[in-house]
Order: sequence, then structure tokens, then C-alpha cells
Amino acid sequence: MTSPTANILDAGDVLIIGAGLAGLFTALKLAPRQVTVLTGGKRSKSAASNWAQGGIAAALAPGDSVDAHAQDTCTAGAGLVDPAIARLVTSEAGERISDLESFGVRFDCDEAGGYIFGREAAHSHNRILSIYGDRTGREIMTALHARAAATPSIDFLEGYAAYELAVEDGRVVGVFSRPASQSSQAGPILIRARATVIATGGAGHLYAVTTNPASANGEALAMAARAGAQISDGEFVQFHPTALTGMGDPAPLATEALRGAGAYLVDATGHRFMRDIHPDGDLAPRDVVARGVFDARQRTGFAGLCLHGTNAGDLAENLAQRFPTIYATCVKHKIDPTRTPLPVAPAAHFHMGGIRTENHGRSSLPGLWACGEAASTGAHGANRLASNSLLEAIVFGARIAEDINNIVPLSSTARPAPPQTRIDDEMQIHAPITSRVRALMSTHVGVQRSRDGLTQALGELVQLERATQALAPFANMVLAAQFIAFAALHRCESRGGHFRTDFPYTEQRGKRNPITLADLRAGLNNLPQPPSAAHDITAISPNGSLHA
Repeated sequence: MTSPTANILDAGDVLIIGAGLAGLFTALKLAPRQVTVLTGGKRSKSAASNWAQGGIAAALAPGDSVDAHAQDTCTAGAGLVDPAIARLVTSEAGERISDLESFGVRFDCDEAGGYIFGREAAHSHNRILSIYGDRTGREIMTALHARAAATPSIDFLEGYAAYELAVEDGRVVGVFSRPASQSSQAGPILIRARATVIATGGAGHLYAVTTNPASANGEALAMAARAGAQISDGEFVQFHPTALTGMGDPAPLATEALRGAGAYLVDATGHRFMRDIHPDGDLAPRDVVARGVFDARQRTGFAGLCLHGTNAGDLAENLAQRFPTIYATCVKHKIDPTRTPLPVAPAAHFHMGGIRTENHGRSSLPGLWACGEAASTGAHGANRLASNSLLEAIVFGARIAEDINNIVPLSSTARPAPPQTRIDDEMQIHAPITSRVRALMSTHVGVQRSRDGLTQALGELVQLERATQALAPFANMVLAAQFIAFAALHRCESRGGHFRTDFPYTEQRGKRNPITLADLRAGLNNLPQPPSAAHDITAISPNGSLHA
């Protein structure tokens, strides 16, 4: 199989890969500059931003402060947050909220017109802005899509997914993209641009249980690394502690705001186990709660979220008004939340790691910027503070727009080097590769990790890489998984979202460890031989199955 020759499309000034909050906000802030937004699916449905329930954190309430918000961010990040970045993000929150409102976003307000501020775990103040309770992401994206559609400088290219960055003389000059649908008869496209912005989301779909859509598969991380960019904080995956189990893939999310409103966690015996683990109980930092839920399921076979009882007040009776998304999920699955604890489990939710960027969103590669979950800005450290992700996306979206407007990369007439990865002419979907990666990551690179498990995962991922035969998107998914597992193996401590059963303590002084593709390759060459020949994988058969 060989990839067909790519057609060439000139996107002009700026190419943004991804139509979620980070991508759309950046495009709107760049107006009236010409922008092309590349998205694999329908622009209004393909982004994980649509599913964000909790809201946006902003220190705008009386008695709150930028310093308090920054301090909470650093505390939650377990010693790896860059204090300057935390201060930058929190100090620009007010301006970015105003931007959203100018784009048509309307946050929940009281009868007097003042913001209604919610509370989430590890925040010292009520500072969460939301819309219709748990519809924040959906409502923000609806408003931004409407504004983008009415903005003449923004063009959308739908139905194409990036699979490799186009690099010329060490500079990113665009992207190679493939048809996102296997039924498409179209061939690949080389999209050239003076500036390229990656805003594709995270890597949650590398795990078997996740709240992320299938498009959040880590491809951007692999693309950037293959082009030469630094990847940072790959080991830090945040597992949301309360994803609803047995209700689909991706798993529906029971927002943390439910616990802020009085819901509480119980094990199979009805015991409120979080009170035994942390002084903040059910509102402890997410990594602590995720491990608590994981242990409760291991110990008793069940962990559930109670929305009823004296501690929850009238939450269940008013669930439809306060949290319509979770209420609709309960109705769909014929669950009565006034009587039955909702079954929950930790699910891969947010990747603190990604393409390493500086304070204007620039990567280590000329011509390439990144924002949103695909970037590692230093704002989240080892554990993201709740509702900081949407804020980070719009803060860095605005800063990238300003940077690109100030530094216009020079266009080039020469063609970039051909891609190292390729696409299948028939776009066959080899499900066994994806399933094996997701199983490996959940089993060995999940809530709890160990040297033996990580080594086993990496050994099999090396075999899977050979089996992909450089075929996108699978080669990118496997490479992204390798970066996460490799970083986890080499962090011999437990910190934030990264917990090692063989190193359960936290080192006194932690640091961020950027990794390049060369670092990864050198490390993988020194791994022990993969275990068990029964799992050896060397090729993909024409029907998509794996075999030795």
C-alpha cells in the first residue's frame, strides 16, 4: 500500500487544526486576518469542548483574587505548575470572559444581573462561571460557531484530518491531511500556511474508558514530535473520578459540580470512603478522588455517586433544572437518581502533557503554535485544577493570535519533505490496533502504574508500531502512547495524576522533563525484550487482524 500523491492547497496566512474552543477562539481573535480551520468532522459536533460541563474558572467574585486563583492552581498542580504561567492565565481571565461575551456567550446570572459563581474541588473560592448548570461547553461552542460562520475571514475545511506536519528547512509550513471518512474517495492534501496552530485536543481515547471523543487520540502529539518538537509532561493524565460506567464509549461524565452541590461517593456497602482518605472528602483534588474511586471498586466491586439523602439536599428533585445533561443521561438509561447511586469509575479525561510551548503558545519548532489540551503550557503541572482548561484555552488562543499578528512567518515556494507516515488508499480501519492500544494504556498506564507494567506496555507498543507499517492514524496513536508510557516509566515518584505503586512517595523537588523523539527512540532501544512470544505482533492482515 502506498499513499496517493497529495494535492496542494494554499491556506494563506494561518492554518488552525481543530475546531474546538481553542481553535475557534484563536480564529476569532485573529480576525480580520485570513484563517483556515481544519476539522475532521462536522465543525459543530467534532470537538470535546462541546461536552465540557463544569464551566470556566475566573477570579471575578467579591473577595476572590487573581493571586488566590493562581495559588490554587499551583497547589493542585503538585509542585510542577510554572508560577509565572499560572499568574498569566488567571490575570487575563477577566479580559477573556469579556471576549466570550462579545462573541455571544451568556453566563448564568442572578436576578440582579450578577454572575452566579459555582464551586469545584480544590478551589478556595466560588469562581466557576457556567451556563444552564452543566451545559457550559455546548453553549459556548454554539455561540462561537455562530460567530465564526458570520466572520468572513474564517474558512472551514471539513472532513480532513491532519496526519503529519509539513516541514521545510526545520520550519513548519503546513500539514498533510487525509480524508477523515473511510468512505471518502478523495486523496490526501498538503495544506500550506505561513503559520500553523495545533488545537486538536488531548489523548483520552488512547484509553479504554474515557470521556473523550475518538478524535482525541494523541495524533497531534505524535505529529509534532516526529517533526522535532519537544513533548512535556506526557505522564500526567488526569482521570476524572466520576465517569458513568456501562453507558457508552465515550463514557458520560458526572460533573464535579454535582459533588460541589452536595452529591457524595459511596462504596458497595454504602460507606462514604472519601472521608477516610482526605480532609476535603468528596471535594479532594481529582487525582486523590480518582484513586479513591479506583480502590473502592477494587475493594468492594462498586463505587457510586449519591445525589439523594440529607447531604445532597434537594439535588435529585431539582436535577433536571440544575444539571440537565446528567438528568437526560439518567432518563436514557432508566436510572432513578433519587433512589439509586449512579455507578462511576475513573476515566481518562484530560492530558496535562502535550506539545511544549512558551508564554505565547509557540512550540520549539518555528512556524508551529499549539493551544488547548494539545499543548503543555506549564499551567496545569501534574494535576489540572478543575475548570482551568477552558480558561487556559482562551488565554493562549488570544496570545497566539497576538503573536502571529506580530510575527508573520515568511512564506516559501519550495515544497516540504514528503511525510514519513502514509495513508491507505482505501482507508481501512484496523480496529485491533486501536483496541490493543486502549487496553494496554488502561491496564498498565492508568490510575495506578508500576515499572513492570509500564515496561510490558512499552514492549508491546514497540511491536504495534512495527505492525502499523507507518499507516496513519494508527502509527500516530501508537507513538503518542509510547510518549506517555515512556515518561511514566522514567518518573520514579508519585505526583498529581501520575501514581506509581512501586514509588508511592513524592520527591521533595520535582521538575518537568521535556522529551524529544530522539530521546524516546534511545530509551526504547534499551528496554528489556518484550515478554511472551504469544503477544508478538509483526503485521496487519488485509482484513485488519493482528498476527505474528
